[in-house]
Parts: sequence; structure tokens; C-alpha cells
Amino acid sequence: MTPKLETVAFDSLIVRLFEQIDEAHMPWVLAAVDSIRQTLGELALEVVPSYTTVLVQVDITRLSLSEARRYLQQALSGLAPRDAEAGTLHEIPVWYDTSVGPELTLVAERLGTSTDDVIKRHTARDYSVFALGFAPGYGFMGLIEEAMATPRLKTPRQKVAAGSVGIADRQTAIYPAPSPGGWNLLGRTATRLFDRQRDGYTLFRPGDRVRFVAIDRDTFVAQGGDTTPQPAAEGSA
Repeated sequence: MTPKLETVAFDSLIVRLFEQIDEAHMPWVLAAVDSIRQTLGELALEVVPSYTTVLVQVDITRLSLSEARRYLQQALSGLAPRDAEAGTLHEIPVWYDTSVGPELTLVAERLGTSTDDVIKRHTARDYSVFALGFAPGYGFMGLIEEAMATPRLKTPRQKVAAGSVGIADRQTAIYPAPSPGGWNLLGRTATRLFDRQRDGYTLFRPGDRVRFVAIDRDTFVAQGGDTTPQPAAEGSA
């Protein structure tokens, strides 16, 4: 690994650690975050990890970008990966059903298997939280097994229900709030991902791991889940 520093704004640099998305890269990305924060201290206004990079915004009134580069080179020297198990493991209960996960059948047909098998395969592994974005609390997670990779919908929905669990390509995610979206929906959870009363607001943080657990409709309802059906996407039938 040879980190590259790229200027992206008058006060910001990107540290590019890798070119390909891989769960094995997250311990390195998070180690870089820790080292950068420790080295720059208050001179760093934001340190934001993503799939293969770290965005660093510096206090330009106290530090030039050329000086920031020297600090970053120091921070990245001798970098060692963080413990892969250091993040929090979240177990997320999901009601997998075609009424709230209308692409469950589509994914099964693509695989030439049953919807029960799709559920089994989606819940068979833990997923790394690569990054937060799109909406408050929305975690981009992966990687789902390669055979399950499914393209985004050709026509995104205008409204996806809060708690919807979906996949797109080799990633999986949960919609924290009602919003437009083009991911293939498999089910729904009652777990709240964004809460202003929660410390830090969001349930997930980059480097956390997520394990989906299948539950039945009654359990979902008892947890406060909304059973309102999700209409099939345009052109997906």
C-alpha cells in the first residue's frame, strides 16, 4: 500500500489508500483516520473515512495545504492496520417478505433459487460499514456474495419506506427515512438508524459490522415495524 495525497479543495486533501473496494481494507482506512486525528489534532476540522480514502479538511487559517501534506505524510508513515474486530457488531432484525421487499423474488429468479435461499444467503455473513452518506444514518455496507450482485433499478422509486433493506451491485444498506431510492428491496427493519437523542446521532459508524437476522411478521410488528406494503418498482415486474 502506497498512500497518495490529492488536493480536492482549497482546504481539503484526500488520502487515497487503495483503488479497489474490499472489506480487508477497512482496518487500514480506520488506522489512517486514527493516526491523522492524533497527528493533526485541532488543525483537522474533518477527517472522513470512506471505502478506499480518507478526506481531511484542515483549518486553513492555521495551516497551509503544503504543511498539511507534511503532517499527513508523517501520520501515514509506518501505518499498521487496526484490529478488524474493533468496530461494533450490530444485529439487525429484518422481516424479509415480498410485501415490503418486492425485489426478493427478482433476486431469487436471477440466482435460479428460492426466496428462502436469498434470505439465508443475505443473513449468512457480517457486513462492513464502509461509509455513511446519501441520508443521515445511511450506511453503505458490503460485500454481499458475488453471485447475489444485482444492478440498481433502472427507474428509482420516488419513495422507499423507512427501514427498507436493499442490495445494489455487491453492497447492502438500510434506508433510515422515507426517501427516493433505486436499490433492490428484500425486507424491512424497525431499527432506527438516526436518532437526535442518540450520542453521535447515527447507529452505524465506518468500521462497524452488521449482521442481519431474519424475523417473522409478528416479531417485526411487536418491535414497532410498519407493515405498509412497498409497491413494486416501475418496470421490475
